[in-house]
Amino acid sequence: MGDRLAGIQPEAVFRNFEAISRIPRESGNEQQISNYLTQFGKNLGLEVIQEESGNVIIKKPGTKRYEQAPTVILQGHMDMVCVKKEDYPFDFAKDPIPLVVDGDLIKTEGTTLGADNGIAVAMMMAILESDELEHPPLECLFTVSEETGMDGVLHLHPEHLKGKILINLDSEEEGVMLASCAGGVNNVVHIPIDWQDSNGMKQVYTLTIKGLRGGHSGIEIDKNRASAIKLLGRVLKALDQRLNIQIAAVNGGEKMNAIPKMASATILVDEGEVKELEKIVDQYQNIFHKEFEASDPNIQIQLNKGEKVEKVFKNTTKKHLIHALRLLPFGVQTMSANIQGLVESSNNIGTLETKEEEIILSSAVRSSVKSLKDEINDRIGSICELIGAKMELVSDYPAWEYEPNSRIREIMNEVYKELNHKEMKVDAIHAGLECGFLKEKLGDVDMVSIGPNIYNAHTPEESLSISSTQRVFAFLTEVLKRIK
Repeated sequence: MGDRLAGIQPEAVFRNFEAISRIPRESGNEQQISNYLTQFGKNLGLEVIQEESGNVIIKKPGTKRYEQAPTVILQGHMDMVCVKKEDYPFDFAKDPIPLVVDGDLIKTEGTTLGADNGIAVAMMMAILESDELEHPPLECLFTVSEETGMDGVLHLHPEHLKGKILINLDSEEEGVMLASCAGGVNNVVHIPIDWQDSNGMKQVYTLTIKGLRGGHSGIEIDKNRASAIKLLGRVLKALDQRLNIQIAAVNGGEKMNAIPKMASATILVDEGEVKELEKIVDQYQNIFHKEFEASDPNIQIQLNKGEKVEKVFKNTTKKHLIHALRLLPFGVQTMSANIQGLVESSNNIGTLETKEEEIILSSAVRSSVKSLKDEINDRIGSICELIGAKMELVSDYPAWEYEPNSRIREIMNEVYKELNHKEMKVDAIHAGLECGFLKEKLGDVDMVSIGPNIYNAHTPEESLSISSTQRVFAFLTEVLKRIK
């Protein structure tokens, strides 16, 4: 792969972004990128700490006249969500991300881009290798596994960091300074399977719901985008009521924290019911088009003949599955009464999987209010009680609560007004940032989150604005220059 970003300024930022785009860094598979960053820091002659988790901390002294300035922590995560178009041949474990420059945007040919949060990594690398930028002492923290439960920051050794100012670079909207974020937890529902032999006389079909937009389960949860898993539940309910189908398998989604774009079921029907099956599928195709014509217009329901199966769910398992798909909450649950337009709590059913002994539904529960996060989990727990399922909570992470007084927010607003002749917006986000854990781990740290414009994160349509990255990098380096 050639240097597709060559010539784009600032050269160091985009050179480093392209370099890390060649290295596998899916959540849970970050060893190569962790080693790369460790060697990068050592090659610069800087102090480097590589923690057992894979987190990397690179420390750089302050430049001349900044030796006594307060130490600043710059932070971003090295892992990325790996999602591709259904028909795009690609292996995230070995293939370089296929970068494409399209005007002001950096895109890919059919995969997630990894600008979330690779552009933060690249900006920090550019600052670390610069001999020209003025800045206070820096501690650059690169964490692992942010996208799948924040395991990196959860296992961070706080004694490795001394800074009392922290700039998180995991935001996705230029001109917005985040000062609060939601907490969350992964809610995993286990539905036990009782199997029975299939009826060899029945017809086997694969029912697939596809073509959905998907998206980030925090940032896009209020966009009224459809969930393929929830739509599948509606179709299966109708089919079961009118045809008494059998089900052999259900699967859907790709990542727990991405709105599912695809879901499928292997179903069995009597030969004489095939025409009615096709009729019901057509009816729901029209229903979904009408319901989501503005927010998710390309929904498709496909019905294809399948291979013979030996066993299917018993009726009780089938009923429990359909009840779960229909009743589990999805989407916005409450809106904030304090911050206009802010989602306060939500749930995303990200993946659906059939195993040998159980069906697993994994959800991302988010809320900026802990009691509401608990309330959603309690509702899911009640559903589990009714259908004989088990609920498991994994990777619980805290919210980052708003602090009224912040010197770093003041400095950023001063610089932003000078550069852009308008005030920077201070906001909260309905997504999990590592800032909640960082605040919990580091204690009294003055913290903000910023970043350039990234669009459609966690989808194959993800893109990064070049001009926005240029402005944000100039803004960040000017802010560092002002911290003396």
